[in-house]
Amino acid sequence: MINFDIHNHKPLREVVYEELKVLILTGKISPGTRMMEVELAEEMGVSRTPVREAIRKLEKEGLVVIEPRRGAYASSMSTKDMVDILEVRQTMEGLAAQFAAARMTEEQKRELIRTSDAFNQAVLSGDAKEMIKNDTRFHHLIVEGTGNKLLISMVEQLQEMVLRFRYLYYDDFRRAEKMPDEHKQILEGIVKGDTLMARNAADGHIDNLKQMVISEEVKHI
Repeated sequence: MINFDIHNHKPLREVVYEELKVLILTGKISPGTRMMEVELAEEMGVSRTPVREAIRKLEKEGLVVIEPRRGAYASSMSTKDMVDILEVRQTMEGLAAQFAAARMTEEQKRELIRTSDAFNQAVLSGDAKEMIKNDTRFHHLIVEGTGNKLLISMVEQLQEMVLRFRYLYYDDFRRAEKMPDEHKQILEGIVKGDTLMARNAADGHIDNLKQMVISEEVKHI
C-alpha cells in the first residue's frame, strides 16, 4: 500500500503512476505481467480510476502494452530495444567522457573515484542493488562533469530506459565481473585529463555491453 503522507502534494493519479512506473523499471513488475486493475487498486489502497489512468499513461511511454480483449501487460524489452539504447548511449557517453576529462573539477574527480570504489565493493560482495545504484551514479557524475546543459538534458531522457536495462543486465551476476576494469579505464582517462583515452574507454565499455546483448540473443536462437 502507498504511503500517501509523503505524496500529499500530488494528485492521486500521479502518485499511482509513479509507483507503478518504478515497479516496472526496477523489474518488480516483470515484463509480460498482466496489469490487473482490481488487484493493483486493492494492493495500493486506491480505487480503480487512478490505476486505469496510470496504466494509460504508462502505455504512452511504452512501459505497458494494452491489447484488445486481453488487457494490459508490462511491456517486454527486446534485444533490438536494448541495442538501440546502447547505440545511443555509446555515442553520448563517449562524448561525455571526453568532455569530462577536460572539464571535471578535482572535487568531481574525487567523487567519481569514491563512487567507483563503492561499485567495486558491491561487485565483490555480490550486492546487485548497490551495483545498480553506483553504476548509475558513476555514469551520471561523468555526464554532470561535462558542464554541457544540452548533453546532460539529452542523457537524462535516456535514464529511465537505461535503468530498466540495468535491472535486466544485473539479473546475472557474471555480467558484472568485467565492469570494474572497464570503469577503471574510463576513470583513469578522466583523472589524467586524457580526453582520447576517456572517450575510447567509455565507447569500448558500452560497445562491450552491446556485443554481450547481441551474443546472448544468438545463443538462444
